Amino acid sequence: MRFMPMLSVALLVSCAAPQANQVSKSYPEMQPQGLSLPAMQSFAPQALAPIGHSNAELAQLFLRLEFQLESGRDLLRMSRFEGPIGIALTGEVPNGAKAELARLVARFQSEAGLNVHIAETAESASITVNFVPGAQMKRLVPSAACFVVPGVRSLDEYRAARGTAAVDWAHITQRSHVAVFVPEGTSPQEVRDCMHEELAQAMGPLNDLYELGDSVFNDDNFNTVLTDFDMLMLRLHYAPELQSGMNEAQVASLIPGLLAQYNPAGKTASGMAAPAPSPLSWSVLVSKAMGLGGVGGRKAAAEQMIAMAGAQGWTDSRLGLAYFLAGRLAAQTNAAKAIAYFDQASQVYRRVPNGGLHAAHVDLQLAAIALSANQNEQAIAFIDRSIGAVKAGQNAAMLSTMMLIKAEALEDLGRDQEAQSLRLDTLGWARYGFGSDQALRAKTAEIAALAARG
Repeated sequence: MRFMPMLSVALLVSCAAPQANQVSKSYPEMQPQGLSLPAMQSFAPQALAPIGHSNAELAQLFLRLEFQLESGRDLLRMSRFEGPIGIALTGEVPNGAKAELARLVARFQSEAGLNVHIAETAESASITVNFVPGAQMKRLVPSAACFVVPGVRSLDEYRAARGTAAVDWAHITQRSHVAVFVPEGTSPQEVRDCMHEELAQAMGPLNDLYELGDSVFNDDNFNTVLTDFDMLMLRLHYAPELQSGMNEAQVASLIPGLLAQYNPAGKTASGMAAPAPSPLSWSVLVSKAMGLGGVGGRKAAAEQMIAMAGAQGWTDSRLGLAYFLAGRLAAQTNAAKAIAYFDQASQVYRRVPNGGLHAAHVDLQLAAIALSANQNEQAIAFIDRSIGAVKAGQNAAMLSTMMLIKAEALEDLGRDQEAQSLRLDTLGWARYGFGSDQALRAKTAEIAALAARG
């Protein structure tokens, strides 16, 4: 299940409402005098970061992903599709979704070796990606940006079977058909992100692990496209030596040999043990800190996360997440305290394997604080330090937000031509990342208000 993207690009620096001219000055598309607007951008295939784990670690992590659900329930048997996997899109399919699916299927085939294809019809598909009204989705799973259900093909079938063993992963020993649900009207990037995460879980491991910093199998939402680690997990899941119905001991006996075959570099990689598992109490604290409740309760949860990470001796991305969430919440009222938390988060993320995208989320927040304090050159420095990692991570919403902040900083420094050129470059990415002009205007207003505070 992909939760609402709480971490992606929200800027929690408190700010006053912007004046209308502070928005319109920034964007030519808000002054439509026959301008030729740039086309929506999308990302070309990227070279993925190397897997930062030894095979000994990977074996432990694979078993955690396979034999437990996000709720903490144990799975007694692994399940998968046996035979070719067809995927179909149904409902009000948005523009660009077919192309996104084609790119993803090509990656499944080439990187994970999966026998997967685009089905001609929903009836012939193993997996149906259903685009459904967002209000209907919210009534069923209020916190989900998108979700996956076994044993059904449509929302009507899910309603009829909800609460029964037919849609309980713990009762599935071989997958026959699975449905993914995505809300209509969401941005092109969110459609892509949902397909990456939900299709990976529709076919492969079902769990998410907070101790995984380089994977979409993690509810922190930092990684939004499937990584090299994820593709290896899928390759293992469909290894010919494994089959539906195997228990953990049977799988565990085969995984070391499979990893030696699929990931020979991992035999000599440093590190022998995977990070300690995250207890369910950690997930509860994360949900509280990222939730929609009162700020006081969320701050308390973030502080408890820091304390728990320290008590457990965690130095991985979980500690970074604790400091990051505490910084975001402190930024609303205490910029100095927020900066201290963000500095701690940055230090953690910059020393963990493949933590560049996580560190970029920190730099985005620091750049917003710097912009609001009229420290324009510092804001630009934060953006320039991390924008490459954001491009590599293929996060267009975050990329365009960074470009907007930099453009405002450039304008405040009197570099108007550079600022305007950067804003034009931003538009194509913003259309992909945010989807609608209304969402882009809201983000523009938010950033213009930050600059107005300086």
